[in-house]
Amino acid sequence: MAGLAILLFAETSFANAMASQSTNSFVDQILRTISLRDYNTRLVLTGTTLLGVASGVMGTYMLLRRRSLIGDALGHATFPGIALAFIVMVAIGGEGKSLPGLLVGAAVTGLLGVGAVVFIRHWTRIKEDAALGIVLSVWFGFGVALMGLVQSMPGADAAGLESFIYGKTASMVQSDAILIAATAVAIVVVCALLSKEFAILSFDIDLARTQGWPLIKIDMIMMLLVTVVVVVGLQAVGLILVVALLIIPAVAARFWTQRLRYMIWIAALVGALSGLVGAAFSSLFARLPAGAIIVLTGACIFVLSLVFGTHRGMLVLLIRRRRLNKRIRYQHLLRALWESGEILESQSNHDGDIEWNWLLKQRVWSERTLHRLLSSASRKGLVSFDTAAKIARLTDRGRNEAARVVRNHRLWELYLIHYADIAPSHVDRDADDVEHVIGSELVRELEKAIRDSGDGMLPPESPHKLEIQL
Repeated sequence: MAGLAILLFAETSFANAMASQSTNSFVDQILRTISLRDYNTRLVLTGTTLLGVASGVMGTYMLLRRRSLIGDALGHATFPGIALAFIVMVAIGGEGKSLPGLLVGAAVTGLLGVGAVVFIRHWTRIKEDAALGIVLSVWFGFGVALMGLVQSMPGADAAGLESFIYGKTASMVQSDAILIAATAVAIVVVCALLSKEFAILSFDIDLARTQGWPLIKIDMIMMLLVTVVVVVGLQAVGLILVVALLIIPAVAARFWTQRLRYMIWIAALVGALSGLVGAAFSSLFARLPAGAIIVLTGACIFVLSLVFGTHRGMLVLLIRRRRLNKRIRYQHLLRALWESGEILESQSNHDGDIEWNWLLKQRVWSERTLHRLLSSASRKGLVSFDTAAKIARLTDRGRNEAARVVRNHRLWELYLIHYADIAPSHVDRDADDVEHVIGSELVRELEKAIRDSGDGMLPPESPHKLEIQL
């Protein structure tokens, strides 16, 4: 019995020791990655980070020009170039797997693929999405056929060429990192020098055409830079996933800002983080492919941007929507009080008090909703609400705000009647959909367009009959 207990104790101690050793080894591996202690880790992290920067910058322009999928077609179009370059280099007696030669072949067929898309789009009636689908599938099929031919070439060692499909980040060497760094610097410099040209091409191509800008040359330079990013990224993430590095950082940046300069910086930052964190995480787990982890890291940043983005994020949009709905409810209440007062003044000596039942008839309000709305407006100083007598009246502040709301509503009604030829009996609902988002500049334009726009801050007369349905 005592021997059995000793044996169990020894086995438990051994298991704990192995677990502790494994934990210490993993922690040590994390520390080695964070401190960039290993030479290969420094190369891979530097290369993928700079590739992310270059992809984010060029992806921003592709997104704004609605050409995000051109990178996908371009990436697939590089595949036959890799196989062709291998065949040519072997045929002339060279090293078939020379990386510069393979990248040159990929760049040539990539540019031919982009040219094919442009040709189909401009010279046929086929839409751009169909042209992208044709080029993407045909070029990739051509590449698969050539790769099968390469595998059967006598005396040729084609092992490893398939890595360009999914990427092989861990095999990055110093020359690869230098090539990516030089590419990233060149792209950033060219984009900085041509920032004005790229911006006008992305936002207002018609204006650029009328001003005589060399659009074809600017477009060719932009597409050439995109081709360079895709070709250089083949080694890191592969031709299938490189398009994600072009699209995801730019789309994520769009949730944070609408200014181009900031969007480029944010996209470059998202791309850099995707490359850095994805490659670092992949180095901790040998079985996880770096290219896929880099893309998944970018996808996580995209989801965070989608939810928390300060410009177009879901949370911000939800808050703005709630504020807008709240403002609309207040404006409906103020307009109902103002117009009820106008009707009562025309019928009798009105003292400003509006009965509860009259307001209920003006809108589809439940008693609970109207009570909550009046109470809230009362706390804001817009309405004086007698809950016992169920009578409300506008305060001085409320009258000023109600006059502005009713004035905007009627200006828009008059504009629709005069310029959109909408019948006065139907114009109230159409104006109701727009009046809440009319800015001061648009109000001034409406006042210029409509002669009888009232006096000063007071609203003009209603173009249709007002009535209280009791």
